Amino acid sequence: MEYICLTTKHHDGFCLWDTRQTDFNVMQSPYGRDIVAELADACHARNFPLGFYYSVADWHHRNYPNQGRHHELEKPELGDDPDWDQYMEFLRAQVRELCTNYGDIRHFFWDINVPEVADPTVNEMVRSLQPNIVINDRGFDGGDFGTPEREYQRDDTESCTRFDRPTEACNSVGTQSWGYRKDEDYYTSQFLMKQINAMMGKGAHYLLNAGPDSNGRIPDTAADILQEIGVWYKQTRESFSDTEPCSELTTNRQVLLTRRGSTLYVHLEIPIQSDAVLLPPLSSLPSTATVLNTGDELECSIDVVPIHWKTRSQVLRVKEIPRTLLAGNDVVILKLEFDSDSLNSLWTYQSFKGRRFKALHSDAANCARERRRCAQEIRLAGVSHSCYIRTETWR
Repeated sequence: MEYICLTTKHHDGFCLWDTRQTDFNVMQSPYGRDIVAELADACHARNFPLGFYYSVADWHHRNYPNQGRHHELEKPELGDDPDWDQYMEFLRAQVRELCTNYGDIRHFFWDINVPEVADPTVNEMVRSLQPNIVINDRGFDGGDFGTPEREYQRDDTESCTRFDRPTEACNSVGTQSWGYRKDEDYYTSQFLMKQINAMMGKGAHYLLNAGPDSNGRIPDTAADILQEIGVWYKQTRESFSDTEPCSELTTNRQVLLTRRGSTLYVHLEIPIQSDAVLLPPLSSLPSTATVLNTGDELECSIDVVPIHWKTRSQVLRVKEIPRTLLAGNDVVILKLEFDSDSLNSLWTYQSFKGRRFKALHSDAANCARERRRCAQEIRLAGVSHSCYIRTETWR
């Protein structure tokens, strides 16, 4: 884990902290303790980044205008008094509590702004109280990062090789719910590993949710899934942490590439199609090649293969991936270590076609200016290629 994001209030309106804005909170329950405070204390004691989720939609508050839209009740309950302005006063007061009473907060996840009201002053308030925070795009302005969920934006996420803005993909171990559900269905750990790899291999963070059982514990099935993913992630973490996506280095769209210096990581797609991987137009041998998951050494060669008979191009071929891995459930990642010059020669060419720069969440205006300047330089150079952004997020 890199950070935690706690659901402080979901659509049902029940609050997990000692809020003064409503009695519908954990302090009035048999548990009677401030869960947000306990988690915040534990995170701060370990210097571990903490984030909060907050649902704009609210099925309990009398002023929220439930109208039967998505994620809403069909109509107001008896005794309700729908009033958006009054509800926003309540929301601001609650968010102020969360951003004032629980120490350093690094991450804020808005959700379900049903009427799509735009009001930049809400996030301005959050940033004034928490200067180091990053905020998602589901609140009252565009925020700092995008949030593709489950497979709802599949066409967009699968068509790119890297995200063009800071991104945090999200999913839950349960296929139907993000919180408690009496009879939940679960994704396989293989499916989630595949999705984590597909998102993080393109530069995104990944927020994986687990809902509790009726006693507030993580269900055994969910815990088993998290354990299996954790074992895999521990083996392969270096291919995601402090790397940058660079799938532009190959025309093979059955793999994703990430890079740190002269080390290239090859992320194989499940199911793995072959016991060898071709990486055209790369044509330099790595000094070492291993399976990151297991440490197994691999053989590499530079060959002209039949599918390239017309051009007779020599391509890097990574061979003899162990059969036990081909038949396994884990996403397999290969680690290729090159002489810096041999990899940088192609990387420099690709980088010229799309000049790299950092998109800092706190400096969107400079980012936009740099994007325009890069595009102009590329046009002047006579190169037809889209710019791409290397995103620097909050690790």
